[in-house]
Amino acid sequence: MTGDTPDLADMRRDYEGRGLDTADLAASWPEQFDRWFADAVSAGLAEPNAMVLSTADAAGWPSSRTVLLKGIDDRGFVFYTNYESRKGAELRANPQAALLFPWFPMMRQVAIRGTVVEVDRVETETYFAGRPRPSQIAAWASPQSRVLPDRATLDERYAATERRFPAESAIPAPPHWGGLRVVPETVEFWQGRGGRLHDRLRYRRTDQGEWIIERLAP
Repeated sequence: MTGDTPDLADMRRDYEGRGLDTADLAASWPEQFDRWFADAVSAGLAEPNAMVLSTADAAGWPSSRTVLLKGIDDRGFVFYTNYESRKGAELRANPQAALLFPWFPMMRQVAIRGTVVEVDRVETETYFAGRPRPSQIAAWASPQSRVLPDRATLDERYAATERRFPAESAIPAPPHWGGLRVVPETVEFWQGRGGRLHDRLRYRRTDQGEWIIERLAP
């Protein structure tokens, strides 16, 4: 890629040359994701837990944004948000979503499609308690996705929330804020190859609830 540093170009060539075959895959998608995520962390990628979340409203209009993965197990991929935000409203109307991890320096992507459910409230409150205090205040102060007249309005809301929760007090999780879990139906691992003959291997849940592995044409 034009503009690559020597180290980045070397990394791309290295991963491009590895390829991906069914024999390379773990038995389950969570284990395979953990392997690739560990590779992304070891490679020093910036925010390897950043993922593109795509949703659609009741009329079918799509929207995408980047969110951060905060948990992953065999139940799915967890992120946190304001339930009253645009993404929250769209997921109430149409609880299906797609995720994409774009690990471009490694010539890798992971693409997920699935249904979305709220995480248990205790799980949300436990996570919220561990957030930095400014982020806790922001969760209360920001009417996410709503139109604001100016930046000063947001700053005033933040200051008012700081006064509401003195420094010595614990800040509870807002009732309109919490975790969402994308429960996957498909998890695709994409490895870039030369000549655009990329490797695409997909774990897919069957109607019987079993997982199978399929190779897709690039």
